[in-house]
Amino acid sequence: MEEGMKEIKCIVWDLDNTIWEGTLAEADDVKLKPGIIKVIEELDRRGILHSISSKNNYDLAMKKLNEFDIGKYFLYPEVHWNAKSLAIQKIIENLNINVDTILFIDDQEFEREEVKSVHPTISCLDSKYYQTLLTHPRLNPKFITEDSYKRRIRYLEDMKRKKEEATYEGPKEEFLAALKMKFTISEAKEQDLRRLEELTYRTNQLNSTGNIYSYEDLKEYMESDSHQLIVCELSDKYGSYGKIGLALLKKTSEYWEIMQLLMSCRVMSRGVGTVLLTYIIQQAKKSNVLLRAKFRPTDRNRIMYITYGFSNFKETKVNSDGTVVLSNDLSVINSYPSYIDVQEVINKESKHLFI
Repeated sequence: MEEGMKEIKCIVWDLDNTIWEGTLAEADDVKLKPGIIKVIEELDRRGILHSISSKNNYDLAMKKLNEFDIGKYFLYPEVHWNAKSLAIQKIIENLNINVDTILFIDDQEFEREEVKSVHPTISCLDSKYYQTLLTHPRLNPKFITEDSYKRRIRYLEDMKRKKEEATYEGPKEEFLAALKMKFTISEAKEQDLRRLEELTYRTNQLNSTGNIYSYEDLKEYMESDSHQLIVCELSDKYGSYGKIGLALLKKTSEYWEIMQLLMSCRVMSRGVGTVLLTYIIQQAKKSNVLLRAKFRPTDRNRIMYITYGFSNFKETKVNSDGTVVLSNDLSVINSYPSYIDVQEVINKESKHLFI
């Protein structure tokens, strides 16, 4: 993979002469491109999402995809006669991912150029090269975790949540309470480390430093007597969101320092962004230690700085490398949101003594 190039999170496919051979509007007997199902299924297994931007009749196109038994793989398909750049913008918003993690595949150079003119950081590919996808470095994730191959299923569950929310009549907090969310906080175990490594690679907005941690880095911190690695998981009546966040603490008898704090962007709308931070603040207060945090600004994590401010962290200094040091005097501690059941399963007998 070229330096600075991100892994692809979603492929947006055209249909005519891309997924299948022929034009659906002209003939109903279109045939899938050779080997296309294998490509789609394997990329799905790797945790790469699929969607569609096609100038076609929606009902006819979805009917044909379902006849081929591949309609289930495509999230938020945009099938209409509007510009494909607009379709891709809607897909970006629905999936809540960045445009530079999308690959657009189309047989028409005009369509690729139209999309590129509006979304200059998107990647585009002529559909004749679809058989090269499985070996493309940006489509071969560094790791494939349980969360990876369940990613599409979790997006489908989220679509059900969004549908319920769109029809819910009443305050948002009542809707969130109706979801029956459970937020579980625990110390990381070795089986969590691949997923936590993945989170450091994939999470951009709710990420306090933008630092990437390898499996080996995380394992060393997990086993360290002077550090603690915390993981959190979210579930509701529709299913589990999986492991959605982590906190890495440096701990001494006098102070704790939050070296890294991140939360998956997928749960931003669920109102859980401050839960893990509140937990850490509560425990620091009980342990009678000073609490500080590191924040390094990136082009996408402003919301994390706001989250720290909301939790009463104040900026104390800026290091020469641009890292901001924040401190919390523990005088104001927010409560957990009333609509979330917070479960703490930290091992009280471990070397990390949370009182």
